[in-house]
Amino acid sequence: MIRPPTWLVLATAAALVTLTPLPAAADAPEQIVNGTFDTGTAPWWSTGNTALEVEGGRLCADVPGGTANPWDVIVGQNDIPLVEDETYEFSFFGIATPGRVAKALVQLPVDPYTQYLSANPELSVSGNDYRYTFTSPVDLPNAQVVFQLGGSTTPWRFCVDNVSLKGGAEPDVYEPDTGPRVRVNMVGYLPSGPKNATLVTEATEPVGWRLRRGGETVAEGDTVPRGVDGSSGQNVHSIDFGTVTASGTGYTLEADGETSRPFDIGADVYGELRTDALKFYYTQRSGIPILDDLRPGYGRPAGHIGVAPNRGDVAVPCQPGVCDYTLNVRGGWYDAGDHGKYVVNGGISVHQLMSAFERAKTDGVHRDGDLDIPESGNGVPDILDEARWEQEFLLSMQVPDGRPYAGMAHHKIHDAAWTGLPLLPHLDPQPRELHPVSTAATLNLAATGAQAARLFAPYDAAFAARNLAAARKAWAAAKSNPARYADPADGVGGGAYNDDNVTDEFYWAAAELYLATGEKEFRDYVLASPHHTGDIWRERGFDWGNTAQLGRLQLASVPSALPDRARVRQSVLEGADKYLAVQRAHPYGVPYNPPDYDWGSNNLVLNNMVVMAVAHDLSGAAKYRDGVLEGLDYIFGRNALNQSYVTGYGEVASKNQHSRWYARQLDPSLPNPPRGTLAGGPNSAIQDPVAQAKLRGCEPQFCYIDDIESWATNELTINWNSPLAWIASYLATPAAPGPCKVTYTTHGEWPDGFNTQVTVTNTGTKAIDGWTLGWSFLGGQTVRRHWSTALTQDGATVTARNLSWNKTIKPGGSVTFGFIGADAPGPNPRPERFLLNGALCR
Repeated sequence: MIRPPTWLVLATAAALVTLTPLPAAADAPEQIVNGTFDTGTAPWWSTGNTALEVEGGRLCADVPGGTANPWDVIVGQNDIPLVEDETYEFSFFGIATPGRVAKALVQLPVDPYTQYLSANPELSVSGNDYRYTFTSPVDLPNAQVVFQLGGSTTPWRFCVDNVSLKGGAEPDVYEPDTGPRVRVNMVGYLPSGPKNATLVTEATEPVGWRLRRGGETVAEGDTVPRGVDGSSGQNVHSIDFGTVTASGTGYTLEADGETSRPFDIGADVYGELRTDALKFYYTQRSGIPILDDLRPGYGRPAGHIGVAPNRGDVAVPCQPGVCDYTLNVRGGWYDAGDHGKYVVNGGISVHQLMSAFERAKTDGVHRDGDLDIPESGNGVPDILDEARWEQEFLLSMQVPDGRPYAGMAHHKIHDAAWTGLPLLPHLDPQPRELHPVSTAATLNLAATGAQAARLFAPYDAAFAARNLAAARKAWAAAKSNPARYADPADGVGGGAYNDDNVTDEFYWAAAELYLATGEKEFRDYVLASPHHTGDIWRERGFDWGNTAQLGRLQLASVPSALPDRARVRQSVLEGADKYLAVQRAHPYGVPYNPPDYDWGSNNLVLNNMVVMAVAHDLSGAAKYRDGVLEGLDYIFGRNALNQSYVTGYGEVASKNQHSRWYARQLDPSLPNPPRGTLAGGPNSAIQDPVAQAKLRGCEPQFCYIDDIESWATNELTINWNSPLAWIASYLATPAAPGPCKVTYTTHGEWPDGFNTQVTVTNTGTKAIDGWTLGWSFLGGQTVRRHWSTALTQDGATVTARNLSWNKTIKPGGSVTFGFIGADAPGPNPRPERFLLNGALCR
């Protein structure tokens, strides 16, 4: 993920002078010298790989093919004066043969080349006029106007004329198209779930609403005035049509003379979301070809495997002075829209994928073959295969034995310098570098390694053991180096991901190691950590830099013998209640409401919903599941912008997320991001030039634009899709409990085995005629023999079925069966999630 560089403060090393404000636009002087090329090419210049000539009164240049970045070929003019707070109009006539998207910039002429205007004109063979306005944030005597023309594999010809830059212009006022004033979840609503909408209106008294389908009124009522919403600045009313439970397509909601966009009501409205959100990861893979037959339209060669022009990730050196070795760090996921790979962002991402599987493995939601990836058909659930692709990369970032800081993990690996958009991974020519180790990265490896040891044990015992060994080594290395922080200035070519408080990472890692081993060292560390009993439920949610919540959620939901586990579980309910209170007070129903929205606010919203979902698992209270469902309304259209933030979901949805290879906005031959890709969402800091030009002064919910150049509001990342995938997985599992109770008792354990008896009781009023009971072991435990049941095992998941003589369980009656199990390394706690005939037994 691209983090905000320090240079975006817009202070520069160039000498700044006070310039006289310009006159009104009609009288404003021309800032461009020889913009009509009547006197030749001077003072225009170009990079050495092209030559300027005047043809038909226009400045032309033949652009060579085979370049990687837009700035590899430039035509420009220097020494353009800018006045702070002055609004300028920049215009020109441009031609491309064949048609091409170029970049037109007004910028600082020296590093860091701060951009005051950034535009992407789509140049055609016939030519077009282009006009842009921008307001200069600085006084600068020597700005630069440039056309960046590189990044094409094939040559083309560029011509330009009537280039003009004048002050005194009227600023363009960006008005997003927010559509109808009735805001709904455009994907739809579950029949049994809450159904809420928001009306934007000037009315202060209730107004009538009607729910319509096929020309008929299905339901009607009055809105509830909510006043001015602080996150949007809008006067809004709420609409609750939760009494409607009939499934159907093409519903619309009418109120105050407006009709919403259409939506559905049905049990399967989120039916494809889980697989789509997870399929995102395959197309983010590094070091492997993306097969077009698996992802039509997204096929591409393997990136960073050492095939020219790549330098490759198979033998990556450190930054100068950091180390004297190379590592093979091929593989893993590209973090975001750039080609970097970061351990701290990879850690939370792979954790949430593994956590989604761990939570739902009893339910059979995640299966082998359900994601159509190269590993499908190998007997391992695809979600674990996808997680392994990243986990293998994290393991490769560990410093080898015998080297300084052995056992620690390098913080990140990425290009030595920034690359431009678009740029497919296999065409990236930049040298790659390992960056220094960090305690945060090391603890991410310890946490995910311990988690992987549990989950992979039934499928690959050797890989599980390798992960646990790496996790132990990382833990010891982190304790020996508890304060090696990433440098906040290390942000050239990739984000810094700096974090100077890693007590939360220590807590998370200790929790995972305790769950994997049951050992006293890790239990005692967990119990002594201030994060174990403190209020960790931040209003802004958790993320890669705030991971204590991951430890708390795991300790609450994964079975263990932790002494105060009941208190831990109660604390999750308290955190979920906090987010529910925020949601209920929010006119748009969002469980997130700080005064300013964060970078990647959508993932913070989703992570607060993860807390609610875990609370529902722990308590069975419907209010928490309802909170999750209402939170999704915001993601899918019930928001101030009236748009879905997930590509392919909803009538109006994000599609131009910041990416170097899902870059259709810049190159029509490239695709938009795949269906199921989450956009970062509103970000009050609007750090990029596009957002600053169009969104200045925005209310929090309006601080977003679906533009590929708006990396501050519209990036995609692996750790933003991971909570979306987690929540989608949660929604795919049973919610309501069935009429049953399960007693699971281990009567004896010995070094390599255990004896367990299971009793299933019918707590309902009708007989159960045939039964199937499922549960999962913590790790690599297996069933050796069994009695009074037909029993099978797939990975860690066990399925017990009735025999002919115990098929019927009368109301109040029960059946009992048993088995001898083979133990595995680590603890063997009693399972806590049982499904009887597909329904939960609490």
